[in-house]
Order: sequence, then structure tokens, then C-alpha cells
Amino acid sequence: MQVKAFRWDGQKLWLLDQRKLPDLEEWIALEDHLQTAQAIKDMVVRGAPAIGCVSAYGFVLGVKKGEDPKIVYEVLRNTRPTAYNLFYALDRMMDAYKRGEDLEATAKAIEEEDYQANVKMAQIGNELIPKNARILTHCNTGALATAGFGTALGVIRQAHYSGKSIFVWVDETRPYLQGSRLTAWELLKEGIPHKIITDSTAGFLMKKGLVDCVIVGADRITKRGDVANKIGTYALSVLAKTHRIPFYVVAPSSTIDYSIESGEEILIEERSEEEVKRFKNCLFAPEGSPALHLAFDITPAENITAIITEKGIWKPT
Repeated sequence: MQVKAFRWDGQKLWLLDQRKLPDLEEWIALEDHLQTAQAIKDMVVRGAPAIGCVSAYGFVLGVKKGEDPKIVYEVLRNTRPTAYNLFYALDRMMDAYKRGEDLEATAKAIEEEDYQANVKMAQIGNELIPKNARILTHCNTGALATAGFGTALGVIRQAHYSGKSIFVWVDETRPYLQGSRLTAWELLKEGIPHKIITDSTAGFLMKKGLVDCVIVGADRITKRGDVANKIGTYALSVLAKTHRIPFYVVAPSSTIDYSIESGEEILIEERSEEEVKRFKNCLFAPEGSPALHLAFDITPAENITAIITEKGIWKPT
């Protein structure tokens, strides 16, 4: 049973509020680019491909309201600094506007292309997954993070569909718990065997020989193959390398930023410390203690076994 993170009805953009999952499946209607920008900032929607698609529809909403396209573009662009799909989608929308093309059709094309890329990546990536594989994944990279199928979780889904009898270790993914809240929710809907683990459990499972491969997504990939992804990814790559476990990154080509060579050039988003100290209405740290919340980290190309895109398998060297 597949899910969708967003839907467009021709007038409004509807978002499944991912902050409330898995407790409540609630849809929010957005009517302009300002609401869209706020929803992206507040992580109503998250996942680089989904953010890109949603920003494209947000651009449509803003222009339909008669706002200056340049202002709409800047407002949406300044929501989250790391996910490259956001900039890819908005640049494409602005180009379409300048050429006098149908903006709604362009946004729909961005969505459809992402979905088809996900399906293709799943097929390509499935070739790397052995039968009975015990797969470890981080954050959420499924239908909720994309136009509807998934990147890393799409590969996992395809391996399940092909009868490989896989099992998934789900990193909870502190501090926002995208793994335990969202990935587990998707796997449960699909009937894919899994167990949620604390992030700090991963290394010990590798040492015990209980992990056959690690599969993650990406928010930005550089020309040389460095990858920005959810905080905790770098540590997993080091652990996988130490234990000689394949470490795969799955992302559409729209995530690749050819303008930068090294991961050191990527701006890492720093989010509110309250997201570290508090979840929903539960405070589990002293009010007076400061916290650091880096939303992403950088995994160097040399730690990556292969990057899987819709165009094929890329082995960084």
C-alpha cells in the first residue's frame, strides 16, 4: 500500500503532515507560496525529492496569486539550504516562467519525473541486494520523502516485491525520529519485516555480523561523489567501511550538484536546539542546557560503495 506526501488538485496543494505521523494522518491545504515555504521550513513535508516537488507547486501558487515570480522564487529558495532538489526544481520553474511555458504542467512534470526515477532506481538498486539480506537504513527515504515510491526505501521495497525475503534494521534517526516514525510506518504498511533500533545500536549489529548492507538516501551529491545526508550518515559509513559492509546511496540525478566538487562546500543546515531537547510536548533535557542540532553531515566519496541513480550505478573513486 503506497502513500503520498502531497497531492495537487489544480487549485490547492495538499500536504500530509509528517510531524503528526504515525499517530494521525492529517492533510493540510496550502493556498500560496508563503504557506508552502513555512510548511517546508517546519518539516510538514521533508525529504529532498519531495521538497523539490512541493516547492515547484508552491511557485505555481505564488504566481497564480499575482506575486512577483522573483520574490516567490527567493521565498521558497530560502527555506532549507542543504537539499539540492529544492534549487533544481525552483530553477526549472523560473526558466519555464521566463520562456512563457505552462507552470502547472512543469510542476507536474517534475513530480512525474521524480516518481519514474524512483521506480528506475529501485529496479537498478535491486540488482545489488542479495536474497535474505539484512539491510540497515537511516532516516526516511520512502514514498513520504519523494513523489511516491522512494529512493533507498524504494530499493528495499523492490527487493521485497521480488521475493528476496529481506529484513530491515530501521535507525530511529534522532532527533526528529524519521526512521521510527516514518520509515517503520511505511514498512508496516507494506508488510516488510523490520525492527527499529536506536542509532547507537548500528555499529554493534555490524560487529555481530547482522548487517549485510547499508542503504541511505541523499540531500545533495557533489561532482566527486561526496554526499550530504541526514545527520548520522557519516558515522554509519565509517562503521560500514570498518566492517567491510557495502554502503549504498540512492538518489535521483536531480540531487547531484555539478557546481561543487567537494562536500566541504555544502552549507549544512542548523536547526532549532529545541528539536534535540523536546519532541512534540515532551521535554527530556534541562531547559537551561544548550544543544547543537546539525540536520545533515557529509559522507566522503571514499566511504561509499556505490551511488545508485536512475541513470545507473556510479562507483566513486
